[in-house]
This record gives sequence, structure tokens and C-alpha cells, in this order.
Amino acid sequence: MNDPYFQKLFAQRIGGTQYGKGTEIYKFEKIKRAKRRALSEHPERRLIDFGIGENDEMADETVRRAMADEINRPENRGYADNGIAAFREAVARLMQREFGVALDPATEINHCIGSKTALAMLPAAFIDPGDVTLMTVPGYPVAGTHTRYCGGVVYRLPLLRENNFFPDLSTIPGDVLDRAKLLVINYPNSPTGKTATREFYGRVIDFAKRHELVVVQDAAHVMLSYGERPLSFLEMPGARDVGVEVHSLSKGWHMIGWRLGWVCGNERIVRAFADIKDNSDSGQFIAIQKAAVAALDNPEIPRRARAKYHRRLTKLVAVLRRCGFECEVPGGTYFLYAPAPKGLADGRRFESAEACSQHLITDHSICTVPWDDAGPFLRFSVTYEAADEAAEDELMAETQARLERLQLVF
Repeated sequence: MNDPYFQKLFAQRIGGTQYGKGTEIYKFEKIKRAKRRALSEHPERRLIDFGIGENDEMADETVRRAMADEINRPENRGYADNGIAAFREAVARLMQREFGVALDPATEINHCIGSKTALAMLPAAFIDPGDVTLMTVPGYPVAGTHTRYCGGVVYRLPLLRENNFFPDLSTIPGDVLDRAKLLVINYPNSPTGKTATREFYGRVIDFAKRHELVVVQDAAHVMLSYGERPLSFLEMPGARDVGVEVHSLSKGWHMIGWRLGWVCGNERIVRAFADIKDNSDSGQFIAIQKAAVAALDNPEIPRRARAKYHRRLTKLVAVLRRCGFECEVPGGTYFLYAPAPKGLADGRRFESAEACSQHLITDHSICTVPWDDAGPFLRFSVTYEAADEAAEDELMAETQARLERLQLVF
């Protein structure tokens, strides 16, 4: 079949004249296809799904009840534009209560339709053709994708185990730094689970000032921080001079799919984000923002979420270590990031984490997410569905039994 006339009109940012003709399959699509195949070919075998990256339970009942009340109020029917004051004020209360950070709700906070949209829009406020965004990898690619859409360049900072999963900022070439405008970081880090330290944030702030960079800290998982209390980038002296922090209600409040978060920090950067956003969307449904106020004002919701996922991670680490994996409970997130097995006792070898992950799902119905960006690692998510702790324990026992039969080689 001949190409349509508009085939030559597609922008280079999405492939130009070759758009739609590529055969490369996105990693998560490969996983979905392998899951469908495993379910089809082995319906008798339970799928153990550690690949899900979203909360397994609904938002708290109090939040859903608030939503049910607000959805029927006529005053909530209109456009929200850059958000309502009640939501910004609730965010300000949360930031003060949880982190000791005082923010002006009118000028230093702006809502977003999920943190993904904020990370997509912020490059438009700074990146011109040829400019550089510094980004940690592995990680969430959206800010990098939109940097390229703006004609910019992404410089990848690998998160290596030997560096304790922090970027080595000293390795960035001078010519890259000369063109760099954004430094995008993410702590607690997805997928490694590493949490930031005050010392690390201090180095980031000093680095940003020295090289005149804007810092975008993705804090989507911050409420799922274990051990010490959650740490905000904005707690650090000087942080507000160099950047913003992006938050989400998805992880810590079980509001996956509600699509609500916020950008906070430097007033001028928040205003620039709001200007971009004003030309990109008309705001999240007001009833959702008002329901989120009930979530933000209830400190028990993220505390319960933290306790649940820490419990599950502890159980999973125990199982994996008994099966030969080298891992420990992460500092945050609901992800466990562990070096991938090298092969099997029968001599078969895995050339990558992706090959290992495909074997686990296809041959044993165990779903994981592979990462090969900075060495071969598997990511396990403890957002599997289990009704209670007994169901969790039963799933862990089945996981251990299957992995032991595999006779993995590390």
C-alpha cells in the first residue's frame, strides 16, 4: 500500500518520514505481550506479577466519599485552569507538616494533571534548540523526551551501584555543561529505590549555582520513604534559589488514575510552568482537586501506604535472597532493584536483563521489569494484588518455590 501524502509531513521528533514503519517494540509492550502469551499458553499456571508499577488498592474511603459529594456540586463543573486556591492551600499545609517547608500557596505552588504532565511541560520553559538537559538513568524518560521535542539534547547520568545510585556530576564534560540548562533528578529514585541524603542535595544545589542550572526534583515517591522521615529537596538551604520539586498524589495516597500533582518551589519557575500549562490544558476537574484536599489533610493515608509497602518489600527481599539474589530493602518507593541473574545451572546464559525477564515471564509466569541502562538489573514491584497478609505470604511461598526450581546462576 502506498504511503498517504502526509507521511512526509510527520515531524522529525517522532520519526519523520519513517514514522509508523519501525519494528522496535517498547520494553513495556514486550512485557505485556509476554504476559498475554504466558496466560494463553499456560492458563493453569498462576501469573506472579511483579511488573506492575501502580498502587494495587483504591484511594481511601474518605477521599472517595469527598469525591462523591463534590462531583454533584454545580460550582465544580467549570474549567479549573491553573487550579483552585483550596488545593494549593492544602499542599502548603502538607509541605509544612511533613517537611517543615513554608510555601506561599498563591505563588510557589501550582497543580498539574499528574506529575507526568509537569515533567513534560517544564522543558518548554527553558530548552531551546541545542540546549542540554542532564538526566539520571535509568529513570522516567518524559522530561528527556520533551527536551528533544524542543530541539534540545539529553545527557545521561548513569546511576551505578558503585556510586550508591547517585549521579557522578564530576564526569560531565565542560562543553556539555556550557550548554546545560536543566538537571532532572528523582528521589526516592525509580527504579533503584535509593533515597536522597542532605549531603547529596547540598552538592546538587552547589553544582546548580556554580553552573547556572535549574534543578527539577521528581518527588513522586517521596511519601514512600522508609527509615527516617521523608526528605524534601526544598528543605535544603538554597534549594528554592535553583529549582522546583514535582509531587504526585498517585503513590503515597493510592490515587493512581486521578491524575493530580503539583509543582512547588522557586516562584519564577512555578510561574513559568503555570504559563506553559495555561497554554496546554485547562486544569484538572475541580471535584478531584477538592477530594484531594481530604487526602492531603489526612496524614494517616501515606503512613498506612508506607507501612504496607515496606512490609511487602521486607518479605520479598527475604525470598529473593534465599534464591540467590543480592538485594536489600530500598530506602523508598515500592520497587526492588536487584542485579539480574546471569543464567541457569544448565548452562544457558542471559545476555541482558531483558533476556532474563523474558525467560521468567514466558517460561515461568513471573513478571519483572528489566533495566539495562546502567548494568543488567531486574525491577520487582510489590504492588501485586493480595487481599491480606496471609495472601501475601502465600504468594511469596509460590514465588520462592518457582525461583528455586529455576536454579539461577548469579
